[in-house]
Amino acid sequence: MGVTAEKDVPPAVEDAAPAVSDDPCEKPESDQPTKDKSIAGGCLSLIVLGASGDLAKKKTFPAIFNLYKQGFLPDEMHVFGYARSNMTNEELHEKLLRYLKAERTDPTTNPEDVRKQFLNKITYIHGAYDADEGFIKLNEEILRLEREESDDNSPTRRLFYLALPPSVYPLVSKQIRKHCMNQRGWTRVIVEKPFGKDLESSEVLSSELGSLFTEDQLYRIDHYLGKELVQNLLVMRFANRFFVPIWNRDNIANVQIVFKEDFGTQGRGGYFDEYGIIRDIIQNHLVQVLCLVAMEKPVSLSPEHVRDEKVKVLQCIEPINEEEVVIGQYEGYKDDPTVPNDSVTPTFASLVLRINNERWDGVPFIMKAGKSLDTRKAEIRVQFKDVPGDIFKCKKQGRNEFVMRLQPKEAMYMKLTVKEPGLDMRATQSELDMSYHQRYQDIVIPEAYERLLLDTIRGDQQHFVRRDELRVAWEIFTPLLHRIDAGKLKVIPYKEGSRGPAEADELNARMGYQRTEGYCWKPPTLQAGAAI
Repeated sequence: MGVTAEKDVPPAVEDAAPAVSDDPCEKPESDQPTKDKSIAGGCLSLIVLGASGDLAKKKTFPAIFNLYKQGFLPDEMHVFGYARSNMTNEELHEKLLRYLKAERTDPTTNPEDVRKQFLNKITYIHGAYDADEGFIKLNEEILRLEREESDDNSPTRRLFYLALPPSVYPLVSKQIRKHCMNQRGWTRVIVEKPFGKDLESSEVLSSELGSLFTEDQLYRIDHYLGKELVQNLLVMRFANRFFVPIWNRDNIANVQIVFKEDFGTQGRGGYFDEYGIIRDIIQNHLVQVLCLVAMEKPVSLSPEHVRDEKVKVLQCIEPINEEEVVIGQYEGYKDDPTVPNDSVTPTFASLVLRINNERWDGVPFIMKAGKSLDTRKAEIRVQFKDVPGDIFKCKKQGRNEFVMRLQPKEAMYMKLTVKEPGLDMRATQSELDMSYHQRYQDIVIPEAYERLLLDTIRGDQQHFVRRDELRVAWEIFTPLLHRIDAGKLKVIPYKEGSRGPAEADELNARMGYQRTEGYCWKPPTLQAGAAI
C-alpha cells in the first residue's frame, strides 16, 4: 500500500497585532510577502530522474534553485540527480551552472556563494532505468542523508520528478515503488506531459501508474497551470462583481485561446513529429485554460472542488466538427533530417470547441496554436457582442474585448470604444490596461515550475491534472487525431513568419470573430522619474 500523504499544518497565528506604519504608501505588515511556512515538516529529498536531460537542466533544477535561494525550501533539503549518463557530481554541477541565475538572491549575500551552497546539496547517481542496482543505490544515498539530517522518529519527505520520456514512466515508477518508497512520511511523484498519444495509450499509462501510486501521490504537471495569468483567472472571474452578469452567452460572441511561436521545431523535429501541435499544445495546455475560462464557481478553493468543475466543462464539450478545423504545416518543416519526407503532422491548428450547457450554448471557443508564425504570444481573448442601438456608429471601430496576455509581457486589458480627443464627436479604440511589469515593478513573477514544485511539496493538487479530467480531454480529441494521423484531413502549407493558413482567418470570420484592422495593443512604458 502507498504511504498516505501528510496533511500540511498551517503556522500558528501570532497574538500580537502588527505594527502600523505612518507611510500611507506602505502595505500593512500582514500584506507583505512572507516566506512560506507550509513546507516545514522534516527532511526533504527532491529526486530528479533524467537529470542529464534538457528539461531537468533548463527547468527543473533552476526552479528548485529559485525556491532555495528565496528561502522557500528547508535547510534539511537534498537534491538527487539520477540518469544513465556516466558522470561525476562535479560534471553535473558544471552542466547546471549556466542555468542557475542568481538575480533574486538576498542583496546582502554573494550570488556565487548561494550557487555553491545549492550545488553542494546536489548528489548525482548513475544508473539504468530498468535495473534494480541503481535504484537500490539511490535509496541508500537518500537514507544516509535523511539520517544525517533527522533522528529516526522525525518525518521525512520524498518528491520524485520524472523529467523523462513517457515511454519509461512505467519502468521507473516500478523501481521507485520497489526500492525507494518513504517509510517515514510521504512519497510524491511528478510526471510530465504528454500523458499518452490518444485515449487508449493514456488509459494504459494511467492504469500502470495507478497500480503503483494512489491518486494523491501522483502529480500530472501541466506547466501552463502554474503561469501567473492563468492562476489569476479564478480571482478575476469570481472576485469581481462586474464580470458576473456578463460572463455568458448573452454577452460574449466568441472566445479565442491562442498560442503562437515565431520559431520552428529547432532540432526537436523527430520528437515533435510523433505528436504534432494538437497533442503538444491544444489538448493539454489550451484545454486547461479553457476549463478555467468556462467553469462554474466551485464550492470552495479546495483542489477537488476546483477540479470537479473543470471536469464538468469537459463533459459538456460536443464532438469536434471537422468543418471547423484547419490544420497546417510550415514550409521547410520537412527539411529537418529527423522528419519523414511524407509527414502529415500539423505544426498549426485552429479548431472550434462548443460547450453544450446553459452558460455557453452557441459560443464558439476558438483554439489556435502554431509554430513558425509571425509573433510569439499566448493569450485569452474574450470578444463581446455589439452594443444594440449603435448611435455612435462605432461598429467599424471594433468590438469590446477582454484580453489576458499569458506571455510574454503579462498583462490584462479591456478594449473599449472611447471619444477621440478633439472638437469632433468621433469614436476610437483604446484600452484599460494593467501591465504586470509596470504595476508590480518590485515583484518578480515566479516561473510556472517554481509554483508547481512548491504546490507539490505542500500537497496542493489544484493546479495538476486529475485522472478523470485527462480521460475526458482525450475522449474529445482522439477521433480527430486518428483521422489526421491517417491523412484524412488536408494539411495546408503556410509560409514561415506568416499568420498561418488563410483558411484559419476565414474560420474565425465564420465563427463571428471581428478583427479590428489597424488596432495594435502596445505595452505601457515606464516613465523615468514619474511620480504620483
